[in-house]
Amino acid sequence: MKNSSKEGFMSKQEERRPSIRFKGYTEPWEQRKLGEVAERVTRKNKNLESELPLTISAQYGLINQETFFNKKVASKDVSGYYLLKKGEFAYNKSYSSDYPWGAVKRLDNYEMGVLSTLYIVFRPNSIDSDFLAVYYDSPKWHKEFSMRAAEGARNHGLLNISPQDFFDTELMFPVNHSEQAAIGSFFQELDQLITLQQRELELMKEGKKTLLSKMFPKDGENFPEIRFPGFTNAWEQRKLGEVLSERNIQEVPTAQIPLVSFTVEQGVTPKTERYNREFLVREETKKYKYTKYNDIVYNPANLKFGAIARNKYGEAFFSPIYVTFEANYSNVLPEFIEKILTSNDFIQKALKFQEGTVYERMAVKADDFLKLVIKLPSVPEQAAIGSFFQELDQLITLQQRELEILKTMKSTLLKAMFA
Repeated sequence: MKNSSKEGFMSKQEERRPSIRFKGYTEPWEQRKLGEVAERVTRKNKNLESELPLTISAQYGLINQETFFNKKVASKDVSGYYLLKKGEFAYNKSYSSDYPWGAVKRLDNYEMGVLSTLYIVFRPNSIDSDFLAVYYDSPKWHKEFSMRAAEGARNHGLLNISPQDFFDTELMFPVNHSEQAAIGSFFQELDQLITLQQRELELMKEGKKTLLSKMFPKDGENFPEIRFPGFTNAWEQRKLGEVLSERNIQEVPTAQIPLVSFTVEQGVTPKTERYNREFLVREETKKYKYTKYNDIVYNPANLKFGAIARNKYGEAFFSPIYVTFEANYSNVLPEFIEKILTSNDFIQKALKFQEGTVYERMAVKADDFLKLVIKLPSVPEQAAIGSFFQELDQLITLQQRELEILKTMKSTLLKAMFA
């Protein structure tokens, strides 16, 4: 009986080891209540040591409230707020679809700041701070919270978790402090790499935005600030109806040409599996609109949200509600005109033609769209500009993919390196 009990105990301990560990660490992890390794902070800002209002962003952590909301949401008198110091943690009970149990973050970016007393503030006393920050970045703590915050226990967007419940939550961690530190340090370095990739991506996007503003003439001008060598002629005004013509072919789709969707985020894109199943059981006589590669496509009712793009997918059918144009290649290139038509300046001009009584249904008709005036350079200059931005877009896409790979790797490791 003794041996059997010992084997059962060992089996239970085995479950407390993560699937991936740093070399040299083999001890089982232990389970403790948060209140045993951290203490609550209820320090008030009565002496107004700080007037920096903080908020918790699940994505960015504890940040300046004014930066996040573009305004100050905190009360004018913050003396009754908690005073949070660098290295201390706060739990935000607000939940969302992406963060169903709220968010726990450490103050890293400021020496101190103030928080509403709706938050639960604490500091670690016998657990590595970096490890704890990573632990609350993982999904491992969600199960504990789900047991203490039932679906019905929500009030005005806040989870009904008391400080007592919060500090009674149990967490699993390595007994060896050096293993805690190793895990914390590893993820800190990974976060720094992700932040660097994110900054590089943002710089590339900002650089593209700047170049777009300088390589296209401003209102009232016929020459851009920056040009490729060899191009000196003024850009000419043209109505879109002179360079684009509506492709209004509606047919019953065939198996050889797919049915696609059109979204603000992805443009012409394959439909989901659910839509594919719906397509299989569609009415056999229902007609869809035909589009080809390089067509300019827009959604009349969603142009206000940026629903306009060049068809980079290829030959397809989609809903008749979309408008698709083919380009007159003798005086315009799709890769070039796409940059003009997807710009915010152009979209705002197009929205002046919106018609409708309900905002959600207000639309820009194709006939009105084609009356809009744009400025065009020669076709060779269009080709040079279009090619340049295509290469830049490819670099941005590559940078985005590398960032997503790093984020996916972090997510996978967070699951595998915690017991």
